[in-house]
Amino acid sequence: MPKIGMQPIRRQQLIEATLNSINELGFAETSIQQIAQRAGVSTGIISHYFKGKNGLIEATMRYLLQQLGESVKLKKAQSGPTPEQRLMAIVHANFMAPQTDHAAMKVWLAFWANSLHQPELHRLQQVNHHRLHSNLKYEFLKILDQAEAEKAAQGLAALIDGFWLRGALMKEDINVSIAIEICQHYIQTQLRSWTHNKEQL
Repeated sequence: MPKIGMQPIRRQQLIEATLNSINELGFAETSIQQIAQRAGVSTGIISHYFKGKNGLIEATMRYLLQQLGESVKLKKAQSGPTPEQRLMAIVHANFMAPQTDHAAMKVWLAFWANSLHQPELHRLQQVNHHRLHSNLKYEFLKILDQAEAEKAAQGLAALIDGFWLRGALMKEDINVSIAIEICQHYIQTQLRSWTHNKEQL
């Protein structure tokens, strides 16, 4: 984590510079010098507050995760009360801008890849994974039993992550409307098939 004391505006400049650099050059080619130049600061400031490139990547991911969490809260607050509506709120939040901007998606892809080898990034990735799974399962449990809710949550999380991965690897913009439509169809299938089976008993 970055040291306390950095001004929020300067910290935001560095995060945006990191996003832009990774978007244009890729993770491997992005250097502290390039980020510092884009942000208009010295490399010493980055080293002091973030202890290098990995610390700045971690701070950037925390920023994106915080934005994602706020989007989920917002969409849930705006949604209806049914499990389908609440699940769709989570889906919509995961495909909102700026999460689906090219820069953010490339940073997410770099984050996933590097979390396999860096303990702190891996911990962040696990927190994000469990948060999504828990939120989805909580809503599915309102209608499905424990085993079915677990499978349904895993399936929907895989769909969301899969569209994200495909979007990050494609040159063109991710087709958000198609991703959301397919996720909604999956949710409806899981909930309605369970309801239908219960009615047949």
